[in-house]
Amino acid sequence: MRWGRLGPGFATRFAALRGPRFRRYWFGSAASVGAFQLLIMGQGWLVYELSGSALQLGFLGAASSIPTIIASLAGGVVADRVDRRAMLIATSLATACLLALLAALDASETVAVWHVLAIAGTIAFIVGFDFPARMSFFPSLIRRAHMMSAVALNSMLWQGTRMFLPALGGVIIALSDTWVVFALGAAGFATMAGVMASFPPARDQQAPAGPSGREFLDGLRFIAAERLFLTLILLTYATTFFGISYVQLMPAFARMLGVDETGFGLILSATGVGSVTGTLIVATLQRSPRLGGLMLASLGGAALAFLAFNACVAFLSGHPAGYPLALACSVLAAVCTSMFLVSSMTVMQLAVPDRLRGRVMGIHGICFSLIPLGGLLGGAIASATSPPVAAAINAALLGIVVVLVAATQPSVRRLRGVRAGLAGP
Repeated sequence: MRWGRLGPGFATRFAALRGPRFRRYWFGSAASVGAFQLLIMGQGWLVYELSGSALQLGFLGAASSIPTIIASLAGGVVADRVDRRAMLIATSLATACLLALLAALDASETVAVWHVLAIAGTIAFIVGFDFPARMSFFPSLIRRAHMMSAVALNSMLWQGTRMFLPALGGVIIALSDTWVVFALGAAGFATMAGVMASFPPARDQQAPAGPSGREFLDGLRFIAAERLFLTLILLTYATTFFGISYVQLMPAFARMLGVDETGFGLILSATGVGSVTGTLIVATLQRSPRLGGLMLASLGGAALAFLAFNACVAFLSGHPAGYPLALACSVLAAVCTSMFLVSSMTVMQLAVPDRLRGRVMGIHGICFSLIPLGGLLGGAIASATSPPVAAAINAALLGIVVVLVAATQPSVRRLRGVRAGLAGP
């Protein structure tokens, strides 16, 4: 493909795809990432269908997050010690088997809420090893100058599948049943295992010397010593725990807005549309001399969009404009959060030493587990009040964190972008 003929903007955003190895990895990853999106959508709908309880959605969030957080503490160390390719093959196959089991239980109509929670918890434990391996593997497939492109492409993979797969999953559930979604997910992870098997075994990865506990502490010391790293990781944690976690209550929001499975899938897809849009905008922001300020402003905008979404659900349920306005707020919130997440990940991938990459990315990867864990807090508050009140409280807390970081952390405010990478203040 002649990339230059497609325009400089296209060539910059998709430069990493010039490499055949990264291109194969990226297209192969689409299968497992898509499967994961179907898993999230299907599990949430099945649990709410079986229980009708927002608190059970919170328990699903805990089951989908706490094991990942625990496993991530060791997953980064393992990713720096073993062949990351073999590690990804093992995690993909294990997840495929678990999803096949869930599909069989669901199809036989013997599935119970505890089955879904137990399988979700086991998959979450596997993810604690899978994510550090993914984040450590793909930089070896690209040139350093293409890091920003690769990070954006990986983000677009996650967010792009969110644009259409939840909506497709809603249609599939409406026409058949949730077990079909889980069976498709199993096939997706099996495909990823096959793609990873096509890569040759690693030859140049050197395992660090010393006890694994000390190696993990080395990763923590690096983050603690690098104030910018520490601040960005903590800010990312707050973004996922207080902000994006509202998606865990989305089945309850969908019912309040008066929509069915298809409408539920569509509102999840709306967040994907926003995330892809935000990722495309980031390519321009990365060259801005005010990148840090723009990152903080985007998170402030996300907090306001989350509040607006909850207002639509709370005050416009049953009104013809309620659902369209909620969709618009979801898109805006996703645009803003994506702009921050992609920029912060690029900063860290460019700055972290390769010998520590697995451990640092494992610690950073905990942020995605905080989405369902934040759902547990939201589910508990929602049971005592209502889902919109719970999500509004979390959104307000995110806004407070953003203001505090903007007021006290000049290293983030002064972060500036450059054409070939990122520069500090």
